[in-house]
Order: sequence, then C-alpha cells, then structure tokens
Amino acid sequence: MTQGAKNRRTRNRFLPDQRREEILRATHTLVLQFGFAGTRITDVASSLGVSTGLIHYHFSSKDELLSETLRYAADLDLLRLEHTVALGRDPIERIDRTLREYLPGPSDVSWKLWIDAWGEALRNPKLKAISQELDSTWVDVMERVIADGVANGTFVCASPSDAAWRIASMLDGLGLQVVMHSTMDSATMLEHARTHTALELGIARNAFPAPKPRAPLS
Repeated sequence: MTQGAKNRRTRNRFLPDQRREEILRATHTLVLQFGFAGTRITDVASSLGVSTGLIHYHFSSKDELLSETLRYAADLDLLRLEHTVALGRDPIERIDRTLREYLPGPSDVSWKLWIDAWGEALRNPKLKAISQELDSTWVDVMERVIADGVANGTFVCASPSDAAWRIASMLDGLGLQVVMHSTMDSATMLEHARTHTALELGIARNAFPAPKPRAPLS
C-alpha cells in the first residue's frame, strides 16, 4: 500500500468522529439558545447545512443526540476543572479554585444549560444518568482536594467525601439563586461559599485570598 493510500485511510477513519463532534458542538450551541426541549434535529441539520439523515446516521434519535450533547458539555466542564485545580499551589488555593470553577461567573452559559438539563432529567432517564455522573465526578475532584489537605494537615475533616457532598450541595443552591433569581451578586455568593467551606474544613475564613470584585450576572 502506498503512503498516499495509508494517509487517505487514516483520514477516512477519523472523519466520522470529526463529524460527530461537529454535530455535538452545533447541538450544544442550539441547546444554549433554545433549551433541550426546544432543540430539534432539523435545527441542528440546518445550522450545519446538512440533511437530517446525516444526523440520524450518527445519532439514532433526538434523545440520544441530546444525551450525548450533555455528556459533551460535561466533558468540557470537567477538563476545565481538572486544569484549573491542577494550577493550585497548595490545598487552600486548590479548594478555592474548585469553588470558583463550580460557581457561575458573569453571564455564565454553562449553568443555564445545567439548570435546563436538571429540569429535563425529571422526565429523561438518560439525561438524569449523565447529570448524576457529572455531579459525582465534580464531588470526586473536590473530595481528592480535601483529602490531600487533610493528609498534609491543612484541613481538619472527619470525612472528605461527606464534606465534599455538603459543599457541592451548598454551591448548587447558591448557583441557582444567582442564575435564576439574581438574589445576590457574585462577590456575595463567593463569600458565602468560602465561609461555609472554611467551617467544613476547619480553617480560618481569612485563609482564602482576598476576593476580587466580579460583575453580577445579567
């Protein structure tokens, strides 16, 4: 086989995966605009300039397309989380980075997608399973950060797993208040998160770096 033929075979092997990711990116964009319930396969096909048959070639149903889109969004969020936490120099900076990454930022679109997904998950078992998987993975990351801090004496915590779940649940509540109801601004949200986390981990509240002003969500 010639080198040219080998290169063509390699390109052809990756084309389906590339097309699949392209469809997921397009669906992700549309879901952010119209929600899971309002996104149609015809909309995705139109946005890409392809037929609905091509979408169905890669995804057997709308449910599968939306479920895989949620997983795609989850993977992006988790990659960003892992990268952000890894930049922390010590346990306190790493847990603070986790809080900041978890909480919604100004004009945060990811949170709007996840709130929409939670609503749809009440009726869609696939979305529910992916949502639960994401929650567990975020908590696992937080648990590892807490456990490392306990191991080196920075944190005092009887159960890193229990503490991680309590902190994550608190962050969910704060995030919903900010995104859905604009109950508080971002600086107040972070202050509440840090105060609760400091109590959970047996550290002084002023152990966290001074908060930087952040604009409220629109």
